[in-house]
Amino acid sequence: MRTLVTGGTGFIGQLLCPRLSGAGHEVVILSRQSNPRLPRGALRAVSSLDELDVNEFGGVINLAGAPIADLRWTPARKRLLFDSRIGTTAKLVEWLGDARGSPPALVSASAVGYYGAQGDEPVVETTPPGTGFAHELCVAWEREAMQAKSHGARVCLVRVGVVMDAGGGALDKILPPFKLGLGGRLGSGKHYFPWIHREDIAAIFQWLLERPSASGPYNASAPNPVTNTEFTIALGKALGRPAILPMPAAAMRLLFGEVADELLLMSQRVLPRRLLDEGFEFRYPRLEQALAAIFSQGS
Repeated sequence: MRTLVTGGTGFIGQLLCPRLSGAGHEVVILSRQSNPRLPRGALRAVSSLDELDVNEFGGVINLAGAPIADLRWTPARKRLLFDSRIGTTAKLVEWLGDARGSPPALVSASAVGYYGAQGDEPVVETTPPGTGFAHELCVAWEREAMQAKSHGARVCLVRVGVVMDAGGGALDKILPPFKLGLGGRLGSGKHYFPWIHREDIAAIFQWLLERPSASGPYNASAPNPVTNTEFTIALGKALGRPAILPMPAAAMRLLFGEVADELLLMSQRVLPRRLLDEGFEFRYPRLEQALAAIFSQGS
């Protein structure tokens, strides 16, 4: 199958593209960069959908989007977050509509931010969402992707948790203070943290692409969510460092603005019910396993 991956040079795409290639997919990357460094396994990169014939493709994985937690959410940053997701997805849907027959399947990223704050309650795919900017962003993103159904495409929405692995992502930002013995819980530490190992999220995208019966929303986080305090203890233990210096919620709001309340302090006890019910097997279902695997590679 020839498969298009948008955002394929990013943290997930760097691992996903070799997986797809190893499974027999011919991988093409759509990238906003003028001369992107191709991830291993990708045949070529294009900067515009006009360069591609939709009828030559069997599937599309949509990972496009500017990083959401790197900078404060100024009005300009919010516009970029919307445009880089919804704008790219709208162009994909229009392109899929040019297919002469049944269009390629679309497996489109979303995020657990869709649900907003949920406290200690288990969060499954049918849980009514809360409010906030991250929720609004995910709703608009998913709504755009679902438009592909009007062209006859099979659509999966992947509500991604916090992706963890060496060499990038959230863990890359978390590690420096922990390595110095200056890490600690965030705020009260009682809020749930919906994490997932990068190998599992890459496997989920491939699994949904290759599973003809899969459609609709899927929670993509590990089946054993932990509180921030539990995460802090496990990370300190994995590094052999103390993790006893908490960062007060007020200080986080001062430093990060809305990002603190909507991403860093928000409680989401997300469970991947549909993936488990339909037979997906996680390689790293527990945090201790994931951290051991990550640090055995070196970080």
